[in-house]
Order: sequence, then structure tokens, then C-alpha cells
Amino acid sequence: MNTAMARHILVATEAEALDIKRRLSKGQAFDVLARKYSKCPSAKKGGDLGEVRRRQMVPSIDKVIFNNALRQTHGPIKSKFGYHLVQVYFRG
Repeated sequence: MNTAMARHILVATEAEALDIKRRLSKGQAFDVLARKYSKCPSAKKGGDLGEVRRRQMVPSIDKVIFNNALRQTHGPIKSKFGYHLVQVYFRG
């Protein structure tokens, strides 16, 4: 598996990430929340990062994308950019 498709939401604080994760667990749509809250340019696409390759992302996010379960919300994951919530929906 050298590629994966994932989406994420990037926010400034862990508290904000936990609040969004709670909203996701109650059934709110990932893409809607990403467009509203994410600080990443991918927010315009509902948080979709498209196809990513190993070592393309920062190490903490790369590890989640290529090792954690598919179709679950992972995080908050801290990086130098802030706090991420990540969903991986395909690996190939």
C-alpha cells in the first residue's frame, strides 16, 4: 500500500477538534464540518486530500493514513499545523 485516499479537518485547538469529533459521532456530515471549520485549503473540497503517497504528509498524519482503520474518524492528531481529524476511505 503506497497510496491512500483521505480527508481531514484541521483546527487550531484540541478542544475545537474534540467538539467537531463529537458532532461527527452524532451524525453531522464530515464534508459540511470541514467546509465550515477546517483551516486547510482542502476545506473547499470538504476536507478531501485526494490521493496521497507515503511520506507526502507530516509524519503524524502519514502514520494514521497508512496504519489506522478505514472509514473511522481518527484524532485529534497534533502536528505543527494544529489538530487534525482524519478519515481514510481507501488504500491501494
